[in-house]
Amino acid sequence: MQFIVAWLKKLPILPIALFIGGLLLGLLIGWIVAPVKFVDATPAYLRADLQEDYLRMAIDSFRLNSNPDLAVQRWQNLGSGAQPAYNNIQADPKGADPNVIKAYGDLITSVLSAGGSQPAADVTGGLSSGMKIAVIGIGIVLLLGVVAGVGIYFFRLFGNRGRGEVTAVMHSSEISRKAEKTNFEDLGLAPPITQTMTTYVLGDDLYDESFSIDTQAGEFMGEYGVGVSEAIGVGDPKKVTALEIWLFDKNDIKTATKVLMSRHAFEDPGIRSRLEPKGELVVVEPQGQILLETATLQLLATVVDLEYGKGPLPPDSYFERATLELAIWPRQG
Repeated sequence: MQFIVAWLKKLPILPIALFIGGLLLGLLIGWIVAPVKFVDATPAYLRADLQEDYLRMAIDSFRLNSNPDLAVQRWQNLGSGAQPAYNNIQADPKGADPNVIKAYGDLITSVLSAGGSQPAADVTGGLSSGMKIAVIGIGIVLLLGVVAGVGIYFFRLFGNRGRGEVTAVMHSSEISRKAEKTNFEDLGLAPPITQTMTTYVLGDDLYDESFSIDTQAGEFMGEYGVGVSEAIGVGDPKKVTALEIWLFDKNDIKTATKVLMSRHAFEDPGIRSRLEPKGELVVVEPQGQILLETATLQLLATVVDLEYGKGPLPPDSYFERATLELAIWPRQG
């Protein structure tokens, strides 16, 4: 189950949502709003052998009722299939009077040579003009909704870039990029499978980072990440007082989780009681290290940088900035 959850978290949610929305809209229009219907379809849509049977019946009817308008109409109903069917009937009358066949053909030839035309088959979706306008209107509204949703998503992510301002997401990405990673080989340790820097900055209310763990051969081993666990106070931006770090191992039935708390939150009984069900509680300290272990993996999280926010809330109660280095090794033994 944990493997499925981790796999679902890796999926690109926005494209999948747009695909499903478009599929449902298409099914709604195609099956309910404007289903395609054949109305008074002609024999032109029949197979060639059935078209030939139809023309044989038309010729037999012509023997009894020599109405030229009816004969021509039945010929025209076959469209481009009329002439091949007539040629087959001439070659193999199957008991029909050859003179009647020839008379029918002569009539058709005289009418067509006089400027007769073959109408196209009458196929319509059965929609009135008002219904078509309604369908187009619904489609436009849904399209505008999708465009607006995508626009809001990217505006929240990069909303101030056009004005030259730096968003919290951009700021945190820049801090993580500039942070120097630990050289574990210099410390006598094996190089980690994967090593990542991640930064929370005040204002990034949607902070929730996750990373895949893969072997050099590309085999999926698990996933790890960190996100907002608890906030205090009111108003925007969210005042984050605890972060949740987790490690998922595809070979383990349980995800390892620890909650990194501010000093104030760690000493507050009410906050502790709310967060204890999430995992082991740890107070965050600069350069502090937190170890998470599963059946086959271990994660070492190092607090590279930490700064508390300054405001009307209690001292050391929420984070202004927190940079973590996350390194993964296979668990020995």
